Amino acid sequence: MAINYSIPEFEIVRNTDRCIGCRACERQCANEVHYYDPDLGKMMADDTKCVNCHRCVSICPTRALKIVKNNDTLRENANWTSENILEIYKQAATGGVLLSSMGNPKPLPVYWDKILINASQVTNPPIDPLREPMETKTFLGKKPEKIERDKDGKIVNNLSSQLELQVPIMFSAMSFGSISKNAHESLARAASELGTYYNTGEGGLHKDFYQYGPNTIVQVASGRFGVHKEYLEAGAAIEIKMGQGAKPGIGGHLPGTKSIGEVASTRMIPEGSDAISPAPHHDIYSIEDLRQLVYSLKEATEYKKPIIVKIAAVHNVAAIASGIARGGADIIAIDGFRGGTGAAPTRIRDNVGIPIELALASVDERLRQEGIRGQVSIVVGGSIRNSADVVKAIALGADAVYIGSAACIAMGCHQCRSCHMAKCNWGIATQRPDLVKRLNPDIASKNLVNLVSAWNHEIKEIMGGMGINSIESLKGNRLMLRGVGLTQKELDILGIKHAGE
Repeated sequence: MAINYSIPEFEIVRNTDRCIGCRACERQCANEVHYYDPDLGKMMADDTKCVNCHRCVSICPTRALKIVKNNDTLRENANWTSENILEIYKQAATGGVLLSSMGNPKPLPVYWDKILINASQVTNPPIDPLREPMETKTFLGKKPEKIERDKDGKIVNNLSSQLELQVPIMFSAMSFGSISKNAHESLARAASELGTYYNTGEGGLHKDFYQYGPNTIVQVASGRFGVHKEYLEAGAAIEIKMGQGAKPGIGGHLPGTKSIGEVASTRMIPEGSDAISPAPHHDIYSIEDLRQLVYSLKEATEYKKPIIVKIAAVHNVAAIASGIARGGADIIAIDGFRGGTGAAPTRIRDNVGIPIELALASVDERLRQEGIRGQVSIVVGGSIRNSADVVKAIALGADAVYIGSAACIAMGCHQCRSCHMAKCNWGIATQRPDLVKRLNPDIASKNLVNLVSAWNHEIKEIMGGMGINSIESLKGNRLMLRGVGLTQKELDILGIKHAGE
């Protein structure tokens, strides 16, 4: 029998004086960590199965449980860390590719935290958002280069199709299959109430959610799962997914264990079959090919819906964005390397792509230099964690942001990073009926509305402190930002000055 060299990452600590043997932890744990030992007459735990989702800790009626990092150590050094050693043990035992979930956790620079926001005081006084109007509504889509008037001097409406957002925040792409039906319903209901949009991801749109079409962005990915005429017509906008921040340059894979029931029928694939999206769209190998798809979708929907092209943040992202803008897209969505996902190869997640802050600044600057910034709107995602990140993103040049991980956390996600195992104890990243029902759409949608509403209030407060009363005045206003602890090269790419200048 082979020796298991791995050590558990977490340890279950049970207070035996508090534990009443109710076995709630055993019933609630999808990973089968907890069990009752009749010979000993007490609850036990298998630490090797624990992913630290905290379901048992939250559900324990006597607060008898806590989960701690296992302090057992390997003989490590600065080069060969425990993480590196344990990953080699796993691959040596299985021969498989390492999979990970929920974004890049590496201690790489978080530029949001190295950017500060300027404030007004005397000559340009701040604005009181409680007593003065503040505008956080924004529109996404092409903007005309000039105002046209008819022979009577009246303005001619030459505006192409637009998305109207009451708040500059949307819910990013998470497919039905990677997340549960209840999670999708929560996002759809919250987007409708907030006056914003949620994205179907590449798994099609469940028939029950067509009613939320006016607040839905439907996605067309390389696998074309669930894409048909009614689907395209149902959404307010169509997003062509070319890349994803968590796994640039590769496709997607929903295992057959998740492709069951309504997931399979929505994706229009045989039940139990793997849903594999190839890395490239096999009809797109150039900007010209992409332009053909953009205009095919516009023709199919009678030019009534803006077309979004989603790309990953990579080193030549500015040139790519320029080509996409000239290719007819109305909106460019850029996903940074810290973007979350249900499953990504660990090596790609941790080593491919660039920070969204640098990608955003370089794209905005390139489009301005070429005089085509008004031809497209820019939406960014990839670990937008709070309202200050939103403000900084818009000041760097974004029109709006996508949030995914933050939305999941609002619904109850505990970042246990095991979405790919399909055993989400909080009913989000799973298709198991007994787990899905744990997520109540009434509660989860309300939490999402509360989160975005709170952020919107904070955005108004921050804007007021800057002496700005509208999102449009904030967009691309890099004079209101300052950097701390950044090199001159980083400041140059971001297009901001250092604090003190």
